[in-house]
Amino acid sequence: MRKQPAVFLDRDGVINADSYEYVKSWDEFRFRTDTLKSLRQLHEAAIEAYVITNQSGVGRGYFSERILLGILTRMRMGIAAAGGLIHGIEYCPHGPDEGCWCRKPQPGSLFTAAAKYGLDLRRSVFVGDSCGDINAGHAAGCTTIFLTTRSELPPHQGFPEGVAQVTDHLSRCIVPPDYVAESLSQAVDIILALPGFAQR
Repeated sequence: MRKQPAVFLDRDGVINADSYEYVKSWDEFRFRTDTLKSLRQLHEAAIEAYVITNQSGVGRGYFSERILLGILTRMRMGIAAAGGLIHGIEYCPHGPDEGCWCRKPQPGSLFTAAAKYGLDLRRSVFVGDSCGDINAGHAAGCTTIFLTTRSELPPHQGFPEGVAQVTDHLSRCIVPPDYVAESLSQAVDIILALPGFAQR
């Protein structure tokens, strides 16, 4: 069985613009400005990319699993049309109170992806914008990159402005992220310079 290094990506806030109201349809999905170019760079460097995402909107009844699968399919198609490739997706549809092992910050989805696709977690990188992403990545043995994209979010119904959210998430990382980047593009630059990926 192969043991391939990979790049794991959170979805909301990393691939697409995040929303306090959840992304409930394809019409609400917006690629971040640097996403398609960044994923094309990974694919051209022969680096496999996977999405690991919490989607509790399903468990909360905001949208169905069928709608989620439709959004994810169209996301993959858009990325492929731009020259990138998402090799696989693992999503957790459960709410935060259900104690699910596949919901970040638990590392279950990462272990599932590793077993399914033959991936070496200790040679892989997890890119996310939350403490849950970083904690899950470290629990699975990955190198982690924290994106500060949450800083773009405005205050909203009890949520502070995004800069405060970034500070809060960083403070709740059990182990600090290995790297911090302002965008997926910067994260890809970091990845391409890492010893395990630089010569690929």
